[in-house]
Amino acid sequence: MFAGLNSCDDFLDTKPYGSLSSEMMFSTSSLAEGVLNGVYNNLYYDYIAGTSWNHRNWDAFASVLDPWSISDAFSYLSGTILTNNDLFSTYWSLSYEGINRANDIIMNIDKVPDMTEDMKARRMSEAKFLRAYYYYKLNAFWRGVPIYLENLSSNEYTKPRSSEEEVWNQIINDLTDCINCASLPNKYSATDADYGRITKGAAYALRGKAYMWLKKWSEAEKDFLQVGNCGYSLFNGSYSDLFKVENEKCDEMIFSVQMIERPNYGNSFAYTYGNYCTAGYGFNAYTLNTNFIESYGETDGSKFNWEKYLPNYYSMTPKERSVYFLRDNITEKEKQDMINYGADMSKYLPDGNESRILKAYANRDPRLAATAITPYSKYVGGSAGSEQTYTYRFPYRGMDDAGGYDVCTQHTTNFQYLMRKFVPVGRQYLNVNYNPLDVPIIRYADVLLSLAECLNEEGDLNEAISYVNMVRERAGVAPLSVVGQGDTYVPNSDDLRTRIQNEKKWELVGEYNLYFEELRWGTWKDSKFAIGNGLLEIWGLPLYQYFWGGDAYYKWAVPQAEIERNSNLVQNDYWQ
Repeated sequence: MFAGLNSCDDFLDTKPYGSLSSEMMFSTSSLAEGVLNGVYNNLYYDYIAGTSWNHRNWDAFASVLDPWSISDAFSYLSGTILTNNDLFSTYWSLSYEGINRANDIIMNIDKVPDMTEDMKARRMSEAKFLRAYYYYKLNAFWRGVPIYLENLSSNEYTKPRSSEEEVWNQIINDLTDCINCASLPNKYSATDADYGRITKGAAYALRGKAYMWLKKWSEAEKDFLQVGNCGYSLFNGSYSDLFKVENEKCDEMIFSVQMIERPNYGNSFAYTYGNYCTAGYGFNAYTLNTNFIESYGETDGSKFNWEKYLPNYYSMTPKERSVYFLRDNITEKEKQDMINYGADMSKYLPDGNESRILKAYANRDPRLAATAITPYSKYVGGSAGSEQTYTYRFPYRGMDDAGGYDVCTQHTTNFQYLMRKFVPVGRQYLNVNYNPLDVPIIRYADVLLSLAECLNEEGDLNEAISYVNMVRERAGVAPLSVVGQGDTYVPNSDDLRTRIQNEKKWELVGEYNLYFEELRWGTWKDSKFAIGNGLLEIWGLPLYQYFWGGDAYYKWAVPQAEIERNSNLVQNDYWQ
């Protein structure tokens, strides 16, 4: 089932895929629509409860609070992963399952007797887009995989790996067919029964991304410009309001996974990002990386610096500066505990500690407050049976009224930055395992920043900055400029390249896209595996660290089981 599509409730994948012959599956339009819905269904894996642990752990913004409960993902970050790890085999087989399902549509949709030619062409284009998307993920992970454009008998899947460039070109070919299809609409309105299906705007956006991997900046630029011509635009409201159910179908959302409040068809972000005060009890499995949080600048465009608010902050040890994050009026026991921990209690303000630290967050990029629950900020939860406002304090005393309504996490003895983005407030949605908020895969802010990247690589600094500033203006941050001085001054394309990368991180955090971008940029090692990076307390003390596994990590390992099945597959370098 693909939630939100016109025929989703008529075909719920109740039969195992392949239990019906192709002749039967394409004997009526309703059955054929069900097969296509099955191609869309494959998108759910990374977002639903029980299966959505892995990808968000790889993004540099995230830290896993309890890494040992997510062993596959964490073994990759601890330098111990092997070629037979389920992580590699799961994503290989999942992507090819989506491709096989798409191939069924492409090979057989013309046989459907009661479907118009126009609708056949449209559904063919949707299948080609989805095939391209699954190959996009495969190629980003492995940089060259076998290309299958038709389904074969099980013993015939023996092709060798095509080159990375050949796979990108195949993706581009499929998306070009979509763009050239007269029956595929530019976009759907929010009220259209087919909203959530593939559009021409989505095909332009994904093709532009494929061109970027090939460094074909001019071609990518043209495609990203066409996305706006298809009718997509920035959401005309605040960044925080963009991620509310009432705005999930706004013109910024180009390609989203359609969610409904039902098991296996709602997103699990509320659970894995949420905290114990979230209605239904979130798990806060992922916290925000402290170094990432400190990268957010001020609204005037200046870089954030703790010394501006807390002189000599950087000359103190992490344990010493934990004093700045303590609540007002701590008890004698709490004070002694912090002395034993190593806090420099000579700098503690019994009646002003909270207000002092709040000033460090008051004038930051507004996307920070929309993304993170920062120290002494408020969060409206609903796990107590009624809506209640909590404050994120340390040391934790309790989430009931006797303790002062503190935000509660799964490890209250630690203090990390919590996720706010995608986490529901109050009592609106009571089951954290299937939240109805759609998850964006491509949205227009991403397109604008990608367009800026292309223009910058082509040497058009002024035009590139104009598109970055569109996103910054919506966020409420001072614009960049090629004139003047200070932190908003952009002297050259090298400087702007780094700014665009940071802008994407602040804008797309938590949306499951940044890992692909960092692989393309070649920055993942430096951002995720920087010395001292890992799970950090807010004051910078590491509780565990990540370990780079060597040059093998630039590409994924071809699953060992696949090599045993297909002797024509060659393993990526350094994994042998």
